[in-house]
Amino acid sequence: MRDDDLLRYSRHVLLDEIGIEGQQRLLAARMLIVGAGGLGSPAALYLASAGVGHLVLADGDTVDLSNLQRQILHRADRVGMAKALSGQQTLADINPHIVVDAIASRLEGEALAEQVAAADVVLDCCDNFATRQAINRACVRHRTPLVSGAAIRFSGQLAVFDRRDEDAPCYECLFPEGDEVNPPRCATTGVFAPLTGVIGALQAAEALRLVIGCGDAATGRLLRYDALRLQWRESRLIRDPGCPVCGH
Repeated sequence: MRDDDLLRYSRHVLLDEIGIEGQQRLLAARMLIVGAGGLGSPAALYLASAGVGHLVLADGDTVDLSNLQRQILHRADRVGMAKALSGQQTLADINPHIVVDAIASRLEGEALAEQVAAADVVLDCCDNFATRQAINRACVRHRTPLVSGAAIRFSGQLAVFDRRDEDAPCYECLFPEGDEVNPPRCATTGVFAPLTGVIGALQAAEALRLVIGCGDAATGRLLRYDALRLQWRESRLIRDPGCPVCGH
């Protein structure tokens, strides 16, 4: 690390669980963020400021005025701009020493597989059930850790799926494809603005911990947050041996 890196990341370096070695791991890491909206915004901001050396931000949507209530990557003067490009601009302002690639289209097929294979961690910050399933399949195929978040109305959830552990479940084990064809969307049901900040920031925290290797692994746990009552609930997850994605 350069001298200015030591100063910029000094509060990380001071932590025994991170130190210089952990910060160097972050600087050498590559992370894929799918979705530059309510969840992807805080996640990307914290990953960039924490010094993740290479971020790939993928989103095929454009900035809308209704996004600005919670999607803190974007600004009013960028309405109509591709979210991925808007996010890239904001992250470059926060930390010009990292690489931020913007993919201003829906990531799918072989393009998705290639990005997942190249990433150390994938953050699922999208609001599309089909995309979530596709991301999970790619992560299982390439054994890339997946940090999944969701937020709607006043309810949020967080889970980590890491198939480097043979006994760990995948997203399909929890949410089988076809069970929820039309999940609720923010555009029709609403979402509490700070809720996306809470879940997105936690996604960033889990992604950082996976790379650094500190703390207890969150694999196999589903955390649910009720923002109306300030309550957390945790459920343990098990792998479905008959899962069509990760089952044997």
